[in-house]
Amino acid sequence: MVIVMKPDAPREVIEKIEKKMQSLGCQVHLSQGENYVLLGLVGDTRKINPSQIEANEYVDKLLKVQQSFKLANRTFHPEDTVIDVEGHTIGGDHVAVIAGPCSVESEEQLMTIARSVKQSGAAFLRGGAFKPRTSPYSFQGLQEEGLKLLQQAKAATGMPIVTEVMCQDTFDVVEQYGDILQIGAHNMQNFALLKRAGKSRKPILLKRGMSATVEELLMSAEYIMAEGNQQVILCERGIRTFETYTRNTLDLSAVLAIKALSHLPVIVDPSHACGKWEMVEPLSKAAVAVGAHGLMIEVHHQPESALSDGAQSLKPHKFQRLMDSIKKMG
Repeated sequence: MVIVMKPDAPREVIEKIEKKMQSLGCQVHLSQGENYVLLGLVGDTRKINPSQIEANEYVDKLLKVQQSFKLANRTFHPEDTVIDVEGHTIGGDHVAVIAGPCSVESEEQLMTIARSVKQSGAAFLRGGAFKPRTSPYSFQGLQEEGLKLLQQAKAATGMPIVTEVMCQDTFDVVEQYGDILQIGAHNMQNFALLKRAGKSRKPILLKRGMSATVEELLMSAEYIMAEGNQQVILCERGIRTFETYTRNTLDLSAVLAIKALSHLPVIVDPSHACGKWEMVEPLSKAAVAVGAHGLMIEVHHQPESALSDGAQSLKPHKFQRLMDSIKKMG
């Protein structure tokens, strides 16, 4: 339920209603814009008497939220959320680009790529230190040593770090080094991990599970937000369909659906969606065209020798071409 206050509602009236709702067992989330004040109620609202609320002269109307997700719902928060990370933003009317290697492999590899993507205009540096792999025999990442290398790259380039957290056991160490903590597709419904992310003060980049609906993605975001962390970035990275030519099927309609349903920023990862480097640029431009708030692009200077996902990584000169294309669209 959402209580829509009139624009001229006095602060003391708003606070009185807020305390009353809390006394009835509801969590109250205040959302205030230039011309509106909303009180979003989360919890069991059966004790609330709607007619008593509507009788208040400063209450405009009551809205019932039909979807199961509340805090992520645009009805609760009409304006787009913009997440600021050390002066770099995701959300709003510009396209934020996150770029870097799938895995941190060595100091030379990471520094080469970091300087290159920075020069091309990327705002954030991505790189996996703890790597979830389908095979237990594949490269699992450099772990804390990889996180230290990411810190070195940040110091050299000024780009905030986006890196994946895989489990609660390693959450603290990843949180110590990372600026945006990524929860991958395989962990989208790891509810214990989502709750731990909700207790973090770092922004969380939540990837859509390969068989998840848009509503399931938003419900996973709700788990994080319900624990207190409102800084959630959603990521469409392709879903599993009957098609096998590409790694996954990029669902660009999800961007439009999420923007209609939620105020949270949504970005697109075309690299994991297609698994083919030659498709990354056109899919990136398509994502920008439908209104994605950002892109996550894998870049490697020697993709043929990459320890993971070389086939979907752009070489630096191809990434530069992509950035030039995006600027022309802008």
